Amino acid sequence: MSPPPEPSGSDGSGLPPQGSLRWSFTWAFNGIVYVVRTQRNMQLHIAATVVVLVAGLVLDLSRLEFVAVIAAVSLVLIAEMFNTALEAAVDAIVTDYHPLIRVAKDVAAGAVLIAAVNAVATAYLVFYPHIADPHHELNNTLHGTPVLLAACALLLTTVIVLVIKAATGHAALLRGGLPSGHAAAAFAGWTAITIVADPYAHSGLVSMLAFLMALLVAQSRVEAGIHSALEVIAGAVIGTCVTVIIFQIWG
Repeated sequence: MSPPPEPSGSDGSGLPPQGSLRWSFTWAFNGIVYVVRTQRNMQLHIAATVVVLVAGLVLDLSRLEFVAVIAAVSLVLIAEMFNTALEAAVDAIVTDYHPLIRVAKDVAAGAVLIAAVNAVATAYLVFYPHIADPHHELNNTLHGTPVLLAACALLLTTVIVLVIKAATGHAALLRGGLPSGHAAAAFAGWTAITIVADPYAHSGLVSMLAFLMALLVAQSRVEAGIHSALEVIAGAVIGTCVTVIIFQIWG
């Protein structure tokens, strides 16, 4: 298991000063990308998260049901990350076999198992009534809940960007690499605002202002030397396409 790459610091590299909030987020996303890239179980958990989220949209889950599902999924991801962190810390310090080390690793793995069982139980309790209902139609959409659709679009966009960066070996979600996460989120927001505002007066003006904000975000990433134009365009395309697809199918 190779360690995540070290950032080059704040001495002219463009990275935020150590101790800043942005630095904290950068390190946190480094850890997330590292786990997704190196741990097969985490890759399976991420894939399951996408499937569950899409299934929730198809089956028209309520907001409370979505909260229960997201909480259960998040618990699994957190447990898997703590398990990976514990194993890395132990392997870095201890070179000889010790029975207590085995206990620590087994307990951490048991925590992941309990979280996974909890997620399966939650999924059963939430999804079964929708699947078993013979009157339920898969075309029953989430029309009238644009906030939930926008949140799902942003979440899926973030997951897709995370998976692509993990697959390409880039450690940081917030700094550099293909695609630009900032551009993806900004253009996902612009697309959602445009679709939601369409029936209302001055929708064109609202859409244009949102587009300018997204464009400024993308331009700032290129100007700062964090991303290339291609990386920013790729992020913009991903954010736009994911949001359009979600609203087109379930909106």
